[in-house]
Amino acid sequence: MRKIVASLLTGLLIAGAAASPAWGAPGAPPAPDHSRPVCPAPRNGSYEAACTARQALDRTGTPITSASGPPSTALVPSQLKDAYGLDGTASGGRTVAIVDAYGYPNLERDLAVYRKQFGLPECSTANGCLTIRNQSGGTKLPRFDLGWAQEQALDVDAVSAACPDCRIAVFQASAQSLTALGTAVQTAAQMPGVVAISNSYAFYDAPDSTYGKYYSHPGLAVTASAGDWGYNGAYYPASSSYVVGVGGTSLVQAANPRGWSETAWKGTGSGCSSLNAALPPASAVNTGCAGRAMNDVSAVSDPTNGGLAVYYPTSAAKSTWSQLGGTSEASPIIASVFALSGNTGSPSTPANWIPYSNTSSLFDVTTGSNGACSPSQWCTAGTGWDGPTGLGTPNGVGGF
Repeated sequence: MRKIVASLLTGLLIAGAAASPAWGAPGAPPAPDHSRPVCPAPRNGSYEAACTARQALDRTGTPITSASGPPSTALVPSQLKDAYGLDGTASGGRTVAIVDAYGYPNLERDLAVYRKQFGLPECSTANGCLTIRNQSGGTKLPRFDLGWAQEQALDVDAVSAACPDCRIAVFQASAQSLTALGTAVQTAAQMPGVVAISNSYAFYDAPDSTYGKYYSHPGLAVTASAGDWGYNGAYYPASSSYVVGVGGTSLVQAANPRGWSETAWKGTGSGCSSLNAALPPASAVNTGCAGRAMNDVSAVSDPTNGGLAVYYPTSAAKSTWSQLGGTSEASPIIASVFALSGNTGSPSTPANWIPYSNTSSLFDVTTGSNGACSPSQWCTAGTGWDGPTGLGTPNGVGGF
């Protein structure tokens, strides 16, 4: 029997399908990390993606929440825009699409609270700024799931913070499988006005030969979170050759000319895909990977050192303020920067190629690590490209 099972698994891998993962293996980022995942791990043996949002904890291990307003330790929109040189930028009303799983009945209400708190322009279904659809584009939305609803709150608040004049379109998949989530990406890509699609979830490395059809959209910037399990190999869809792989950083205010100090976040994913092709422009930056190298760029993700102030649900009916991070924070930020730049690629120059030609317009993150590896650039930040932070973080929109 063992030989039969082994043969079946080998056949699946040869056919290019991802092996059934045991989600208990990655665990949490290396200790000490004062945060918790907002979504439970997918069922072992399932082909489900994990959402990549994490909630900051206080010193007693209690989630940071506040009924009176944003936590004092959380990053707010003015700080985010200052850190990444986004003051004075505008998208002209371009649309960033968010793809997540399951429903969030009070998304519009909670988003209104967030934007009012920070003096951002109204973004509602009534004024056409906000759209909420199911994976097929219909208005019958899937069942409520608290963890994924908290993920969606982080995503829409991150877009609001980075690009206040962007329109936001949320597509809620009926399940957290790559097939359901991928279908939502395809639907989002067909919506007029969409220029960028953010995916804040991760699955073990998977082949573009099976799933690439969901993420290949020339002329659009499709971004994906690198995962929150440290240096642990590639995760899909960030490991897709069609996607902008987004790693994570820690971000704190500092007495330097920039006003901020940024290092690789120890929880960010990074690695080499054994299933997907390397990006042609990556050949010039010494990734050390034979195939697709993850990541391309990065943004703040550390829940405790750069976690975003988010107004999020605590139940199907109630919401409050909290502080959330994870590479789920980074993916919508990078999608928003692409929207601000207006340069989201073409069939001849895909969006994930663009930063490789504009490295001087990025902040190069040169310190920090997410694990142990050889060669060192796969898990340790340094000058130029490295796995945890890619080519760097936004310094205005010139790198995108």
